[in-house]
Amino acid sequence: MMGLHDRLLDAHARDDRTALIGLYTEAAEATPDLDAACFYLTHAYIFALEKGDPVSEVLYQRLKAKGRV
Repeated sequence: MMGLHDRLLDAHARDDRTALIGLYTEAAEATPDLDAACFYLTHAYIFALEKGDPVSEVLYQRLKAKGRV
């Protein structure tokens, strides 16, 4: 079974934006470090915006709640 890092690399290689949104969100939830979590959430948010995915609003609100927007 591939770890999160390998799944992220694979999704980037395939340019799978849907997978990247989910994987970066997963990475944010997996780390206790606030800065790292916000880094990952920002990536998920950007990919969601690029894709026009409505989850972008949820991601925006999560970043806002953490004082990052």
